[in-house]
Amino acid sequence: MFERFTRGARAAVKGAVAQAERAGADSVTEEHLLLALLEQEGGRTSFAVTALGLHDRRASLDAAFAEARRRGGLTRADTDALADIGIDIGAIVSRVEGAHGEGALAAGRTGRRWWSGHRPFTPGAKTVLENSLRVALGRGDRFIGEEHLLLALTAKPGVVADVLAEHGATYATVQRALYGSDADGGQGHAKAG
Repeated sequence: MFERFTRGARAAVKGAVAQAERAGADSVTEEHLLLALLEQEGGRTSFAVTALGLHDRRASLDAAFAEARRRGGLTRADTDALADIGIDIGAIVSRVEGAHGEGALAAGRTGRRWWSGHRPFTPGAKTVLENSLRVALGRGDRFIGEEHLLLALTAKPGVVADVLAEHGATYATVQRALYGSDADGGQGHAKAG
């Protein structure tokens, strides 16, 4: 599938690996894919994230991801569902951090050094890459660009899609920012899921 990626999409994937390395993460996540897309300059995706104000709110995005990691990677929907049955995730996080230190529930940060230099992609990140192909094909595109990666990130339920939606970047708003008022491009709605 990687042979179908444009130069920009390949750069985003390589950038995600670099993001994971800088963060000391054991694997490449959806968050790393998004952060790599936010760092790219030029092109349709850079224009869209700027138009949506994501560049200007990078600190807010980082804070939202840090808070999600503190919750052990639970989405807002997970947290709300647990609250509905009387489980207060905030209280649990506070107790765990009180006993084991701040960030004790944060996943994927063991501080190990990889002797091979290879960081695997998490199942969620792999799903985003696969869904980017579905998004591209649904739009009638033969190649997978970074814009398809961004749309796939908004379409996959989870922390990244939640954080993006909290910052006004849903599948529909990203699609409009990328393709204008004719967001379907005449191809019909191709939301991957």
